[in-house]
Amino acid sequence: MTKLVVGVSGINAVDNPGPGIGVARSLREAADLDVRIIGLAYDAMEPGLYMDWVVDDAFLLPYPSSGHDTYRERLLQVQERTGMSFVIPTLDTEMPFYMKYRKELAGLGLGTFVPTPEQYRLRGKDRLGELARALDLELPRTEVVSSAEDLERAVDRIGIPVMVKGAFYKAYKAFATKEALSHYHKLVAEWGYPILVQEVVEGDELNVVAVGDGEGGVLGRVAVKKMWITELGKIWTGVTIRHPAMLDATERFMAEYRWRGPMELECIVDGDDVFLVEINPRFPAWSYLATGVGVNLPARMVRRALGLPDPASEVRDYPAGKLFVRYTYEMVTEMDRYQNLITTGESGDRAREGRGAANKPGDAP
Repeated sequence: MTKLVVGVSGINAVDNPGPGIGVARSLREAADLDVRIIGLAYDAMEPGLYMDWVVDDAFLLPYPSSGHDTYRERLLQVQERTGMSFVIPTLDTEMPFYMKYRKELAGLGLGTFVPTPEQYRLRGKDRLGELARALDLELPRTEVVSSAEDLERAVDRIGIPVMVKGAFYKAYKAFATKEALSHYHKLVAEWGYPILVQEVVEGDELNVVAVGDGEGGVLGRVAVKKMWITELGKIWTGVTIRHPAMLDATERFMAEYRWRGPMELECIVDGDDVFLVEINPRFPAWSYLATGVGVNLPARMVRRALGLPDPASEVRDYPAGKLFVRYTYEMVTEMDRYQNLITTGESGDRAREGRGAANKPGDAP
């Protein structure tokens, strides 16, 4: 069996966790895949850099905002150093790069499985009304604004409290117009226009993680009900559920738009009303739950992308009532690993030679 060398980003397993560690764990637990995991990080303090039992080798990359040419050059350096042949980007800020250069990267021997720019734009928050109608879901009252005056008028019409959202990332709840304006200016400075003002609806927070095959089919999907979330809105405890309306909406989305790659459908459910909140174009931070209940989506995606047989391709169902619990864990390792990351931009087999590895779960700290 040929070893696959797969790069995974978003290994920032902090209080606002990225999806990368869950994705890497899923790949490592796929018994029929011989995978070497390359962690792609943006800061030397990202915990995944030191989690040797999950990540085999790790490198620092420049932020995508530094420019696509700089980012691509570093990515190809990592490929040359490691033999990396496939990348799973898990962060919103990376998606424009990987979508734009998907074909070029493939020509250089670096595969991806991401949506097209057109698919990415159609699930933008400013187009959720169109999507909700296509998926037979409700949408909270929503207005798209491009000035502070527009925002004030939208808040007056919708009524407090409201959600103030960037078109692609981040959302804040506001209980007063002044607070909404503060969030508005913050989002504009970070992400630009447009900004959305949305009605706050009450109900259960239900999400679905899924992977589309790019031809209208679904490689797998699992739904979760959030039971406990952090102050940043990240799921900390959840339970698997089978919600027909949301699972059907996920399959309609894949069929209608021929989605290619992972996605997360977020909804608020109040009785028979299912409100579409957003669709994320990547694996969510909780996606390891799907692997834990028998639906290893990262492994299925890699097999599909590389044309490998999938022994679990017919397994679509999963058990409801399985509990997902996130937890914190402390590691102790050598300080020179951090210093090496700062100076060389890597922390892997080469960088760790002669150094102690970080303690893994089960080891004494």
